[in-house]
Amino acid sequence: MQDAFKSDLEAGLNVELAVLEIIKKKYPCAVQISGKFKGYDIWIPEIHKSVEVKSDQKSQHTGNFVIEVEMYGKPSALLTTTADYWVIYDGQEYIWITTQKIFECVTRSRLRPALFTGRGDTQQKLAYLVPTKTIKQFSENGACAWEH
Repeated sequence: MQDAFKSDLEAGLNVELAVLEIIKKKYPCAVQISGKFKGYDIWIPEIHKSVEVKSDQKSQHTGNFVIEVEMYGKPSALLTTTADYWVIYDGQEYIWITTQKIFECVTRSRLRPALFTGRGDTQQKLAYLVPTKTIKQFSENGACAWEH
């Protein structure tokens, strides 16, 4: 289990770095936030915006993105983020979406959270399983939201 967690963590960090490089093309001062900061993964000082980066390559097979809301009995991810935007990588493309749009997506779709243990997790998490097509409908059509 620990090896799976380390592997997933490394893959997630690589996705964060890839998103950072995309953002830096327009905003060269953007930085990755290291450590266990829960608020967001990338800060863009030029426009005072923050970005949370998620990698959910399994969505290619399940047809759903996992949007976590609770872990270890405490609010997490969507309920604790202070990010303005999320970027979700599905293994083929980056989906750019505001945090507010994720909330809208979940509430308008009337989704109910599921309880399950993810790969590398030691305890169950509570998360929404949001159809990938639904997130894409609420997203910024593949473009950086702040470029509109």
